[in-house]
Amino acid sequence: MKPRLRWLAALVGVITLLGAAAPAWSAAAEGKFERTLQVTGPVELDVTTGSGNITVSPGEPGRVLVRGFIHASRDWLGGGRSPEEKVQALEANPPLAQTGNVVRIGYIEDRELRRNVSISYELVVPVETRLKSDTGSGSQTIQGIRGPVKAGTGSGDLRLSNIGGDVDGDTGSGDIELDGIRGNVVADTGSGSIRALGIQGGFTADTGSGDVILEQTGPGEVKVDTGSGSVEIRGAVGIVWAETGSGNVSAEGKPAGPWKLSTGSGSIRLRVPAGVGFDFHARTGSGEIYTASPITVQGALKRDDLRGQVRGGGVLIELETGSGNIRIE
Repeated sequence: MKPRLRWLAALVGVITLLGAAAPAWSAAAEGKFERTLQVTGPVELDVTTGSGNITVSPGEPGRVLVRGFIHASRDWLGGGRSPEEKVQALEANPPLAQTGNVVRIGYIEDRELRRNVSISYELVVPVETRLKSDTGSGSQTIQGIRGPVKAGTGSGDLRLSNIGGDVDGDTGSGDIELDGIRGNVVADTGSGSIRALGIQGGFTADTGSGDVILEQTGPGEVKVDTGSGSVEIRGAVGIVWAETGSGNVSAEGKPAGPWKLSTGSGSIRLRVPAGVGFDFHARTGSGEIYTASPITVQGALKRDDLRGQVRGGGVLIELETGSGNIRIE
């Protein structure tokens, strides 16, 4: 055989061998389990997963329904159980523990068993449930429980709605969406937007990069901080502090305490209901200040720095932008 033909034959042999080995390299296994746990009162639920999504929804009193969806992949370091063996072990003995009305889900003590394994959970629980949930990588959707709720993910979105108590949501990278929260809210994302509607308590939000939208329907202190993004606040009642490194700030509500709105680069728009008086101090590095209502000016009249009162004065509202216009309505 000529050298060139021998080289081609060897190459074909290697490709054939690789093709035969490929299924083993990419081998994975999937499975699932379902269990129903009986409870007799309010539930304390703690659920965790290294990689996977978590969904929590309301069901009938007295039972916690747990569905787990398992994905196991081969351990490239070799040794240990195969993906199929891991799935079989988890199906036969799911990571569930119950002590009365305290339920813990997802805690796998066997380090080798949990390596290269992800489990997503669908949980149907009584409305009277307090929840702590965490996933290393995955999204969470939680709705219709009394709470409080503490939910965290290293990377993924958080969606919480119709929660009857306080909410604490944290994601390293992802969006946070909240709707109908009848308690105080703390929302934190390293990179992502925060959208919160129907918030009946206080609100604290922090994002390294992303917009923040708040619709507040009950009294409570508001504190918003974003490194880069716009801030929109509606219906605020109480103290408001909102700051962004670059983005516009818009705030509407009835001040019952001091407000401070600031942006390094962007415009500011303030709207206060007719009949509500307030003091203000507005400053802009490069922009103009507009007022839609009659004002009483305090001190010198300047284009970029203005102090005054609207409708006889009241609580102090501070407005400051490094570059942008300020509009007071």
